[in-house]
Amino acid sequence: MLTRWQRYTKDHPRVVDAAVIVQVFAAAVLGSYVSDLEPSGSRNPLWPGVLLAAVACIALWWHGSHPRTVVVLTAVCTNAAGGLGYLLTPLLLAPSMAALYWLAVHTDRRTARVYSIAVTAMLVTTALLSDPYDHPLALKTIGPAAWVLMPIAWGTAVRLRGAYLTAVQARAEFAERTREEEARHRVAEERMRIARELHDVVAHHMALANALAGTAAHLVTTRPEQTERILTDLVGTTSSALRELKATVGLLRQPDDPEAPLEPAPGLGRLSELTAAFASAGLAVTVTTEGEEQPLSAGVDLTAFRIVQEALTNVTKHAAARAAQVRLAYTPDRLTITVSDDGSGDAPLVPSPSGGFGLIGMRERAQSVGGRVRAGHGPDGGFTVTTQLPIHV
Repeated sequence: MLTRWQRYTKDHPRVVDAAVIVQVFAAAVLGSYVSDLEPSGSRNPLWPGVLLAAVACIALWWHGSHPRTVVVLTAVCTNAAGGLGYLLTPLLLAPSMAALYWLAVHTDRRTARVYSIAVTAMLVTTALLSDPYDHPLALKTIGPAAWVLMPIAWGTAVRLRGAYLTAVQARAEFAERTREEEARHRVAEERMRIARELHDVVAHHMALANALAGTAAHLVTTRPEQTERILTDLVGTTSSALRELKATVGLLRQPDDPEAPLEPAPGLGRLSELTAAFASAGLAVTVTTEGEEQPLSAGVDLTAFRIVQEALTNVTKHAAARAAQVRLAYTPDRLTITVSDDGSGDAPLVPSPSGGFGLIGMRERAQSVGGRVRAGHGPDGGFTVTTQLPIHV
């Protein structure tokens, strides 16, 4: 029932205002009649009080658009009634009380305070100076002041509660919007991560397979025994590619999918397998380690492996090199990886026309764990990729 009434007041505000104004007018007329009943038998005519009440209540219709003007008009009408000898009872003060309430609701606290003090001073002064019936002092001072301040306090409380509810709703909407944006951001990051994984897996194994197939085709007539060994390595390379593709695509499965792969993500522990695969393709890779080797967090370990893999893949695809060097330098808090080759060093620093994004992907991977990548031509020729990664993330 209460909810239905609240919905009606929200949908029909002017109807509610009209009903309130009619009730206020009835109260003011009754106040004029009651305050005119004096024991001495002398009575003022009722119509001045009714006329002043009508003017004050008509002014209340614009309380939402001109609250300050409405307060001034209702206060003047009420003060005029007090000057004519009407006792300033709560009934007679009803129009001014309603105007002050709406003033407190629609304006700030300072404005409501200033107008309430001014109205109180005006009404009390008029009651003290114009009192033909010698009413008690409390009725002429404390009474009007109390009845004027009450709607100010009530209206201020209603305004503050409305502001509080609005702030709570705004915070809730902001939190919901932030959650949605965070969810979209996480989805975009996950898509980017899976795209990098797919790129690294496909680019690495396809480059190796292409190199092995080309070498086998070149040696098939002159060295058949070596060709057989290369083709065996090619089978292993393609099988490894299929396994890693299955593991990467498996990231898209549901967590409770029984077919989801359980194979751990690759890391620097598989560096020997990686160098062996490149050796089969004709690229001799030398790995050196400086400093005390330290365990890496899972994300850093995978990033380090993928960066080495991508750098060596770029050497195979873009550089006329027969050898490459991988140097791992450990410090207490950082790992520096340097991959260099002895070729022409023409690996591009920007996406190639064919659509390669190897170096960009390496930089993105390093940045995702708080590291950075530098790439460029070496002083003695060739190409060098240097990566700095934190030990732990």
